[in-house]
Amino acid sequence: MALVTTVATEKAEGIIKEGYEMFMKNVGAIPQPMQLLSVSPALFELQLKRIHYFSKHPKLSFALLAHIRYLAATTLDYGYCMDLNRHFLKKVGYDDDTIHAMEQDPSKSMLEEHESAMLDFVIRAMKQPSSITAENISRLKELGYEERDMVDALAQGVGMIDHAIMMQVFQIDQHCLLG
Repeated sequence: MALVTTVATEKAEGIIKEGYEMFMKNVGAIPQPMQLLSVSPALFELQLKRIHYFSKHPKLSFALLAHIRYLAATTLDYGYCMDLNRHFLKKVGYDDDTIHAMEQDPSKSMLEEHESAMLDFVIRAMKQPSSITAENISRLKELGYEERDMVDALAQGVGMIDHAIMMQVFQIDQHCLLG
């Protein structure tokens, strides 16, 4: 039983209702972290803006972002987002064996070279922040990324931390109905 009362679909109004409808249309379910954020409409709206920003990102593809979220969630042992992003990875063509291989070695993703390099950067930065060097940044620039892209990609990964902790603290169900 959750320790906070989230907004039920049938009671949603305003931005919460708009967000819920968008998720039902695009995902087929309302993600549990978004249900948790419904307790705070302002945070819910900020997260919607963040989702919209990343959905239109000129250099970070849906597939790359799903990889980042999946491996970040795996690093954090964040079950709900592992399951949700595994579902997204399957939608872009991955099977369980490929996903498992990528968990063990992110370079085994089916991403293009530049995206694989960005994925490696984000996951290494999350696991060992001090391991990132100027050479890593230069390499990403050589592959066509700007500094803003690096900051955005890392923000996508570390953004999993707040949701992972809040879901545990408020005892929100970690069962994902998708995937």
